[in-house]
Amino acid sequence: MSYATRLKALQSAGLVHPNAEMVTAPLFRAGGFFLAQDKVQVKYEMLRAHGIEGHSVSEAAAGHGYSRSAFYLVKASFAQAGMVGLLDGRPGRHGPVKVTEDIMAFIRATPSGVSGATLAGEVERAFGVLLHRRTVERIRRP
Repeated sequence: MSYATRLKALQSAGLVHPNAEMVTAPLFRAGGFFLAQDKVQVKYEMLRAHGIEGHSVSEAAAGHGYSRSAFYLVKASFAQAGMVGLLDGRPGRHGPVKVTEDIMAFIRATPSGVSGATLAGEVERAFGVLLHRRTVERIRRP
């Protein structure tokens, strides 16, 4: 696979390293199989540099274009999900939506003088669904 084809595949999959120019690890300087633009490969090699080669977290993170805090997030994701954990989490909502049409109608039918916190309590009593007051206030906005 050519460099251009691989880069295009990475772009279409959303797997391009956002800081590829900051990857300074020796493996990626030579080019070829190791591609600094390949976010998943860079993350894996960052973990390997620390875990196998014994680089400090700071060295491994910096050499692969990540911060120390990002290193720990990548490490935790990898520990939890393996290689799949190296992929970025899917964007958007991660769970079921609590606000149904009935709840929205209930909130919108309430007079505007009722506070969001009070209305959230009424929703919990009426529907058994706990909402944050800000969620209620967002629903009420025209």
